[in-house]
Amino acid sequence: MILTRRELLIGASGALLAVNLPVLASGQPSVLIEMRGTARGERVWFDPFGVAVKPGTRVRFVNRDSGNAHTVTAYHPEVLGRVRRIPEKAIPFNSDYLLPEDTYELILTSPGVYDFYCIPHEQAGMVGRVVVGDPGEKGWDDSAVRAGGVAESIEAAFPSVESILASGSISASELK
Repeated sequence: MILTRRELLIGASGALLAVNLPVLASGQPSVLIEMRGTARGERVWFDPFGVAVKPGTRVRFVNRDSGNAHTVTAYHPEVLGRVRRIPEKAIPFNSDYLLPEDTYELILTSPGVYDFYCIPHEQAGMVGRVVVGDPGEKGWDDSAVRAGGVAESIEAAFPSVESILASGSISASELK
């Protein structure tokens, strides 16, 4: 099934919210997550920092922060010895440092919750969550939600699975 640009409509606060899910020429759905920062670098974030996708979606990260290098790094023992916060069957990922306008892409196929962070900016709250598929789906793994392994302030920065599924995408601008 090929997704159209406005196929996914989700009810939020009594209104419908259109989520822009572009489709690649191959027919594979794709979603964009940008790495952002303020001009002086006092605040950094992923935008959106919470997103729901179907299994097999290509997730493309782009560093739009002209003043900082960033990473997209899975919480996983194979990556810097961190506690696993991605589905057990998922392949751990680490983009290495991305300079401004650099990109990193991955395809998420295992249903469940994927938590990720920026290595130099995790303590500044630069974390994100991708929910792949639905909780009722075969192979669903939401162990990331209970995994721990991060400071309480970082744990609080992750949007809930329920809020991501309800809205489709959570942007930093929505929190202001």
